[in-house]
Amino acid sequence: MTIPIQPFQFLDLKTNHQLFIKREDLIHPIISGNKFWKMKYNLLRAKDLNCKTLITFGGAMSNHIVATAGAGKENNFKTIGIIRGEEIENCWKDNLTLQEAHQLGMEFYFVPRSEYRLKEHSTQIQNFLQTIPNHYLVPEGGTNELAVLGASEILSKETEIFDIITTAVGTGGTISGLLKGSTNHQHILGFPALKNAEFLRSEILKLTDKTNFDLILDYHFGGYAKVKTNLIQFINDFFRLNKILLDPIYTGKMMYGLYEMLKNGLISDKKKILAIHTGGLQGIHEMNKILMKNEKPLILTKL
Repeated sequence: MTIPIQPFQFLDLKTNHQLFIKREDLIHPIISGNKFWKMKYNLLRAKDLNCKTLITFGGAMSNHIVATAGAGKENNFKTIGIIRGEEIENCWKDNLTLQEAHQLGMEFYFVPRSEYRLKEHSTQIQNFLQTIPNHYLVPEGGTNELAVLGASEILSKETEIFDIITTAVGTGGTISGLLKGSTNHQHILGFPALKNAEFLRSEILKLTDKTNFDLILDYHFGGYAKVKTNLIQFINDFFRLNKILLDPIYTGKMMYGLYEMLKNGLISDKKKILAIHTGGLQGIHEMNKILMKNEKPLILTKL
């Protein structure tokens, strides 16, 4: 499948940069964007090992959880999600993200946040994993060396004309893959969705020896899955202008950060810039539930 690369613009911003977006959100209806590429070689490895079950980690709004569930269903794996927060166990059916994953066949194992932070090093989680024979463990966010290999394929001969590549950053796997696939003249700008994300630089450098990147730490809007009214307004303006949906957890923050950098003259003139749309649009519905409950403006999904 050929992924469209199309021009876009920002409202009320004149620039002599050439702005384009790579629509990885269109690659698959469920395993969208970077998740498709991060799962690609992990699925092949799981099949080679003759594993029957995919197990992974995620929160209640995790795109990765839904993508893993979809990949499992499509490739005949059972799937289990180790979900952060045992308080969700009795109300997960009210969560649209977990509902979708469950409809795709995923089972859930809820753990306290203290155990979740330890991941597979948690005694509780280790004991649980030992009860599931013949499983393949996919890391949180899908990030490992195989994910980096897959994400490197987001870039190609077609993208070599661009000077700057921008991406949202969660666990660091996608930006590491983009670095792997980048050419010597290209620079990668990563926009973490997490607060206090300075640690991600060292995590990225564990996955790649390339250093042609910067992390832009100022556009997390309070942290993972946190939003503010000005971000929602920006996402809606971008949608009206370009007919492209952005999600509020990752791509919306990345695009807002790029807009602010251009507006403030932080990128030297006459660059060809390619923003990677990493998908994750399923998260809009759950976020709108939260916004509606708090009587905040909603993210538009139709014009």
